[in-house]
Amino acid sequence: MELLFYVIPSIMIALLVVGITVALRRSRQMGQAWDGGVTAQARCLRSYTTTSADGHSSFATTPHHVYEFITQDGRVIRFEEANGPSTVVGGDLVTVHYLPDRPEQATAHAPARGKLAAGTGCILAFYGVGLAFCVAFIFVVHLLLNAADALLR
Repeated sequence: MELLFYVIPSIMIALLVVGITVALRRSRQMGQAWDGGVTAQARCLRSYTTTSADGHSSFATTPHHVYEFITQDGRVIRFEEANGPSTVVGGDLVTVHYLPDRPEQATAHAPARGKLAAGTGCILAFYGVGLAFCVAFIFVVHLLLNAADALLR
């Protein structure tokens, strides 16, 4: 039974670390595409939204877009991106940024370094608080279990 007080927070820590890694990787990819990338005209093939609910009365919608463009070397690349502008609909032309060696990691987001840094910082802060809570929980549980064990002797 005591093992659950260690295993569940450890699983949560692992998931938080994965979330941090994904956020940092995507932020780095977008920054690299903006800095050293190439631009191309892409066509929005389709746009749709997904809706998620928290189980009570709050709903969140996320716009998604599917883009297709031709790289400088003639390859046709199709990619999907979330959180794009809701004004872009199927058939619209947009500028995409990509690295020539990784066109599948393209982005249609306009360069906005401050916005990217702020968004990534907020995500990292949120995950960091969760990480700190899990570590503190494990530490406190360990101290309490040791104290209870000492009292029972």
